Amino acid sequence: MVAALGTLSQRRLALTIRTPRELFVPLLTPIMFAVVIAPALKSATGGLKSGGLDYEAFVALATVGLLIPLNMMFSGIAVIVDREAGARRELLAAPIRRWLLVAGNLVVALAVTLLQVGTLLVAAVVRGIDLHASASGIAWFIGAVVLFAIGLYGIAETLANRMPGEAEYIAAVPAIAIVPWFFAGSLFPIGALPSGLTAVAKVLPLTHALAVMRYGLIDHNGSGLHDIWGSGDPAALAAASLGVVALFALATTTLAVRVFNRSAVR
Repeated sequence: MVAALGTLSQRRLALTIRTPRELFVPLLTPIMFAVVIAPALKSATGGLKSGGLDYEAFVALATVGLLIPLNMMFSGIAVIVDREAGARRELLAAPIRRWLLVAGNLVVALAVTLLQVGTLLVAAVVRGIDLHASASGIAWFIGAVVLFAIGLYGIAETLANRMPGEAEYIAAVPAIAIVPWFFAGSLFPIGALPSGLTAVAKVLPLTHALAVMRYGLIDHNGSGLHDIWGSGDPAALAAASLGVVALFALATTTLAVRVFNRSAVR
């Protein structure tokens, strides 16, 4: 299975990154937020802090929560193309477990996303945004990024195998990848929302993922985590939020595999 997964991943990588443009174009919007919009917002607000944090760093890390959904959802388009005009039928006839096709796509989407997140953080640091990262903080950040990315890819794979074509799929991307970003504490703490929307924000996986990312790199007091859970030890609250993101990843990946298996026999 390891050899099959490696072969499937190499195939997907060759189809995904045929030119450097396909790797770096998805970075343009998040980098613009990190190096242009975040400093502009900080200047417009007079250098105010959000939850005791530097606002520029607060918004810069929020761009990770925009990059991951966009990148993972656009990865689903390749699944549709492969289904309609690619080698999917031939691969289904190969003597391998079907879920490996989903896993191979996921491995490549995750690798590309991690590369883009790293590039985004480098751009933010070069811009002068101060990140206070320890070894444990980096581990919290990477854990949140990986689990949230896996969860979003599960949604992308599910929709790609359920929807009839690219047009319908692309129409669903903004609602899934962009709309939740504005309610998940990206530009301001969730406590600034009306009470009903605050309750909604607390159940969004992105809210938990962003809170853990900030806890790892800039928010060591866990103010974002306290907004979700209330009082408590920041490390325990971070573990609880990471658990929410992990459950999200497990649920969507399981669903993606089941939907793929059903669509494969149609």
